[in-house]
Amino acid sequence: MNIGILYTGGTIGSVGEPLAPLSEERFAASFLKKLAPVVQERYPACIMQFIPFGLSIDSTNVQPKDWCSMAQAVLDNYMEFDAFIILHGTDTMAWSASALSFLLTGLNSDGYPNAVLSRPVVFTGAQLPLFKESDGELNLLFNTDAFQNVCGAFAAALAGVQEVCLYFNDNLYRGNRTVKTSASDFSAFLSPNFPPLGSNGTEFFLQNDHIQHLPATASISLDDSSARALLREQLNYITENISDTTVMPFLAFPATYSSSENGNDFFLNSLLEVSLAQGVEGLILQAYGEGNFPSGNPENPHQGALFKTLKNAHNSGTLLIDCSQVLNGVVDSQSYAAGSWLGDTGAIGAFDMTPVAVMTKMTYLLTLRDYADFNWDQRTLERLMLTNLIGEIMDVNRLDTRGKEFLAPGESIVSLDGSVSLLNHRSLGPILLRNADKEILWSALNEPDGSMPGRLYMQADGNLVFYDGSNTALYESDTAQTSDATSMLVLDGISSGIGIRLYLYNYARGELSRVLFQEGN
Repeated sequence: MNIGILYTGGTIGSVGEPLAPLSEERFAASFLKKLAPVVQERYPACIMQFIPFGLSIDSTNVQPKDWCSMAQAVLDNYMEFDAFIILHGTDTMAWSASALSFLLTGLNSDGYPNAVLSRPVVFTGAQLPLFKESDGELNLLFNTDAFQNVCGAFAAALAGVQEVCLYFNDNLYRGNRTVKTSASDFSAFLSPNFPPLGSNGTEFFLQNDHIQHLPATASISLDDSSARALLREQLNYITENISDTTVMPFLAFPATYSSSENGNDFFLNSLLEVSLAQGVEGLILQAYGEGNFPSGNPENPHQGALFKTLKNAHNSGTLLIDCSQVLNGVVDSQSYAAGSWLGDTGAIGAFDMTPVAVMTKMTYLLTLRDYADFNWDQRTLERLMLTNLIGEIMDVNRLDTRGKEFLAPGESIVSLDGSVSLLNHRSLGPILLRNADKEILWSALNEPDGSMPGRLYMQADGNLVFYDGSNTALYESDTAQTSDATSMLVLDGISSGIGIRLYLYNYARGELSRVLFQEGN
């Protein structure tokens, strides 16, 4: 197995006092001389080669354009290697891993994938260096986390997970689900809202239920030259424009405010006004708990200065995302009055995305909004922010053959505006409900029979099927294909602009397979 290595700097490649990254040439030469034989003894089929990159910096100084350089390096060498390992500093590794998960995914104008990663890309780094310099010679340090993480990253790459991952301290995580949680412990990263994809011990063990499946459709895999060409064109555009995209996190903290009638004397609002004046296109509100944010006017948040500032910003086109400072949980700003007012400004909740994923995804989407014939407006961008593109967020309104592919009894998906739900009822089977009055708008089964309850599957052949408890198909959408069938079931609500709609979309072919229900416009 041929593995390409990108060395970008960071602690793993640093020496001296104070620590500073080695040059790419010197690090690569010592790596291949001192470490490669150890790895190849354990994995004889592993062949490794460094991909010329040129960047060797502390990850503190990584910029969005550097994410593009990493993605370009992977894409330029895609067919030369079976997997890629990116050695990176820990401070911004979660950002880079998250960003590459998006940058190495092509989208069409509707926001559906048309170029999908088909090879492992594994980020790793270390809290301590891999080498120590003595009399001009670089000697391998076997007693640091660097050695263990590098060896584990090779094991992870050989395991063949076709995602952008982050390997650290014996665990393999989905890259866009990670955050750094310790500045000194070897267990420096966590994936607070999604389980690890694998773990390394005496053998490498994969959690296959948590891994996104390689699309059955060859035409959207990056193994296909046309898919690579689509992604290359898109990535070139992003590279040229990403530095002009301005996204900013804005942290809630206990700040002084006045309860005056005009509610304008609020320190947080003063900071926000100054920030927005810099031309911020996307604002990430890092709120408390489930999405609560101080308004500056607790008695009447809608009269507070912060409400007015955010409302004006949204009306001017700024994308507003409400996420949480808390590591674990789902943002539901409607749970408390202290957060529910945010929805009236135009802010949308981030569900279970990390602030890191929100920032990188928002930067990616805002940069792409004027690409080709996309012309994404604010509502489209908000829909895409809440849509699971590459495993970064819970599946809210869809079943996808590459991700969450079925509804178990009692489970449901809900439209992004919360107006309707598709529920797999334990006795009635799949039913579409208007959430306000619980009216049944659509049912898969006219007269439920058989062994209930059952499961609703979005199958890899493009067919939506409901199986009862004895595995008998009681409902089929009759959309099965013999090829090119990577598909999803999508539920749109009233705010989608097309009314309530439940439909099947074949994103291998870029076409609507079947509308199961539609109401209104």
